[in-house]
Amino acid sequence: MTLQGRSGDFFLSLALLSICGSGVALGQTLPALEIEKGSIARSQVVAVGRDLVVAGEAAADVVAINGDARVTGKVAGDVIVLGGNALLGSTARVEGDVFVLGGRLEAEQGARIEGRSVSYPTISSAWLTLIEGPSLGLSATSPVVLGAKLALLAAWLTLTLLLLATSGRGVLNTSEQVRTDPLRNFFIGLTTVLALMLTGLFFSAFAAALVGLPLLALVVMLALMLKLWGMVAVFHAVGEWMGTAIFRRRFLALNCAVVGLLTLGAIKMIPYVGTWVWTVATFIAVGAGLSTKFGRREPWFDLEPDLTRHPAS
Repeated sequence: MTLQGRSGDFFLSLALLSICGSGVALGQTLPALEIEKGSIARSQVVAVGRDLVVAGEAAADVVAINGDARVTGKVAGDVIVLGGNALLGSTARVEGDVFVLGGRLEAEQGARIEGRSVSYPTISSAWLTLIEGPSLGLSATSPVVLGAKLALLAAWLTLTLLLLATSGRGVLNTSEQVRTDPLRNFFIGLTTVLALMLTGLFFSAFAAALVGLPLLALVVMLALMLKLWGMVAVFHAVGEWMGTAIFRRRFLALNCAVVGLLTLGAIKMIPYVGTWVWTVATFIAVGAGLSTKFGRREPWFDLEPDLTRHPAS
């Protein structure tokens, strides 16, 4: 994938999504992202706001967000579908797992799934709050929805000011991680969100109330903390890229964050397009926040011996 390690192209694509998606806002549908028969995709494949068709071979994971995944070929990794259906033909072969949230899994006779199969077709829209914010059940152009989006942007601005004032160095460390490898952060965030959703669903469905509810609260709290921290870092990363690539100057950290917030906020106002742009940004934010441990960049496990407590004799 050409996005990996090329933060400039990545953030430019985010900014241009508002232009490329103007047809979608008018009710048109994007053509499916297709791996044709006889072709091989050696890196991860992600389809956002469109269907994904795998007739050839995918050597890594394939992801469809707000679209269906149709597989008649081979997938060496996982098949992940959010807000759509996974449709496996009789010749489909999936060597990894199949995860479907907000849709159904249909496999014709002869289809092979060597890993796990998880499908939650009736997942509550409350879980999608982690990804994109409150679902009001109204039209995207409704004054109520637009007012809610403006209120959320004001809340994001307040949080941005607070985090930069209290934990600026950590936010900048996470922002650097966002710019360095956005694609890797996306897949880390996607995997984390899936794991947290499935864990929460398990606790709420099978664990006793006295045990399940506190654990569910901890899962939701961790997920929200990762999103809030990581999104502020994404704002800063977008603003810093815009300052150097477009305005040809370096902004202060706070100015970068505000510019990035306003840019993504403007895209958020575009029906349909804003939803999946912020969804992608959220996955990147969660992945960067987790991989940097909220900007602390400490190892997960310290295996070095503590010589200060046990000096050599």
